[in-house]
Amino acid sequence: MSSPSSGSAAADASRRLLARARLGESSALGELLNRHLPRLRRWTHGRLPRWARTMADTSDLIQDAVLHTLPKVSTFELRGHRALAAYLREAVRNRVYDEHRRVARRGMPEALSEGLADPARSPLDQAITSEMESRYRAALTRLNPADRDLIVAHVELDYTHEQLGCMTGRSPNAARMALKRAVRRLTEQMRDG
Repeated sequence: MSSPSSGSAAADASRRLLARARLGESSALGELLNRHLPRLRRWTHGRLPRWARTMADTSDLIQDAVLHTLPKVSTFELRGHRALAAYLREAVRNRVYDEHRRVARRGMPEALSEGLADPARSPLDQAITSEMESRYRAALTRLNPADRDLIVAHVELDYTHEQLGCMTGRSPNAARMALKRAVRRLTEQMRDG
């Protein structure tokens, strides 16, 4: 337990720091807060219910309360060695109440269900697909008819290599190689076009 003289010495030191802080000395304000923050954290711990901590944890709550309190330090009157600690506790208590009211109004957030996802493609995906399809169609028109037939049959009609071979009078392997060359030429046309 601290003696009365140590309490008045602490109050005097706090008064000097507060006076310097009011003059705009950020180091004095920092020192003043450093004296009080550890106790304030201990006091605050557990004051915010577990169900509300997902929204704002204790450290965030203290930081928010202190940041909103700092502009008012010029009007604060230090009446005792624990006056600033009580003032800061009250600010934190008010933030806890605010958090209670906010959660009561809005409720707890729920995880989004996968079932809520829109199955439709996004506008960006639609634009990209449309652009690619336009480039694909334009490049197809610049290919020779044999290459175009191979690509359309395989890509759009889902022909297998065996079916392509029957369509062109080639073996399945030869049809696969011809398709590969046609796709390479299509890619070049799409890149250049």
